[in-house]
Amino acid sequence: MKNYYIIDFDSTFTQVEALDELARISLKDHPDREEIYQKIEDYTNLAMEGKISFRESLTGRVQLLNANKSHLNKLVSHLKKKVSLSFGRNKEFFKKNEDTAWIVSGGFKEFITPVVTPYHIKKENIYANTFKFDDEGNIIGYDDSNPLSDEGGKVKLLRALNIDGRIFGIGDGYSDFQLKESGLIEKFFAFTENISRQSVTEKADHITPSFDEFLYVNDLPRAISYPKNRILCLIIGDVPEIAVHILKRDGFSVRTKETFEEKYVKDVGMLLVADGVKILDEQLERADKLKTIGYLGDVKGNVSKEICTEKGIVVFDDKKNKKRNSEFIPRRMADFINNGDTYMSRNFPNLTLPRLMQAHRLLHIHQNVPGIMAQINNVYAENDINIISQFLMTKGDIGYAVTDIHAAYDKNLLKQLKQIDNTIKFRILYK
Repeated sequence: MKNYYIIDFDSTFTQVEALDELARISLKDHPDREEIYQKIEDYTNLAMEGKISFRESLTGRVQLLNANKSHLNKLVSHLKKKVSLSFGRNKEFFKKNEDTAWIVSGGFKEFITPVVTPYHIKKENIYANTFKFDDEGNIIGYDDSNPLSDEGGKVKLLRALNIDGRIFGIGDGYSDFQLKESGLIEKFFAFTENISRQSVTEKADHITPSFDEFLYVNDLPRAISYPKNRILCLIIGDVPEIAVHILKRDGFSVRTKETFEEKYVKDVGMLLVADGVKILDEQLERADKLKTIGYLGDVKGNVSKEICTEKGIVVFDDKKNKKRNSEFIPRRMADFINNGDTYMSRNFPNLTLPRLMQAHRLLHIHQNVPGIMAQINNVYAENDINIISQFLMTKGDIGYAVTDIHAAYDKNLLKQLKQIDNTIKFRILYK
């Protein structure tokens, strides 16, 4: 049986609710605009939480818009810049699944189609409402015969389509959950990258903070090997808000604490630490998932570089206390996680890598002893791997080997690379 992917548009494929954004464009010069914006937003939220019918919400919002075709053109330009980050980086998934990845939305084709078709989503696989216009191009209503304009519209549509296959639903609202409730879909994934509604998440089969997470749990082609929302990033101490924002926006699971609490030691993947905070040696020794530390001050005397190096933890710090480093340090951390860059690290060879293009990047951190590269390349040779590019740098006792390879390979290759003598840490990236 084929798998079909039914994806919502507003606050799922895009970061925003399109009708709310259209109101902000069309009512920009209206004297009562703030009051009308709030009414439209209230209609949206009440329907998404299942507190009023979808048709009641839709009618109320459209009547308040005072919009025309020129406003729609501006909206489309705006929405193209507001595609959810995790959807934006997974274009390749839609290309490979162009027959079974569908947009099903209570929004409107007039703005949905031009936003999603550049992502290889076929026009015939976009199911949404349509506006009615007068002779001057003003929006005067919508086609109320379309099932998607009615309460339970997505359920009615899927029943009519009678799809022969396993259907997965992805969305943020009550109308998306109704598909699960109806029994028409295999699983419902509550999408929370942009907004989380408790009335929806508590009923979902799986909460997916990003599209990467959905692809990961279903073992589907994806832009990154491991969802960043699964990487716990702890912010310790008084760290500037801009630094926190950068890491949150990149999709990491960020928590802010005054101290490095014991309960996080074994699970933390990234640490961003305020100046003056000391990380204990015994905590570092047990932080087996920790990949990188950013220190907003001089790391000397506060974090053991020796232990970090032994455990393959890449350290970035702010030795000269420059103001811009509250942005620079978290970006360096993110670049290491995302691309393998170690530029400006205090304890690793400094390497800036080219962006990955349709390949898998394997990072092998090892003790700097003779013969490691020979062992690594023997593994590639024995597995008939086509190497696209390879980089090696050393610093003191540490060796950092980066190899880009084509995506087709037996997963046993990864096990073999991890088992090479003197391996400290091994990671896989793909973008």
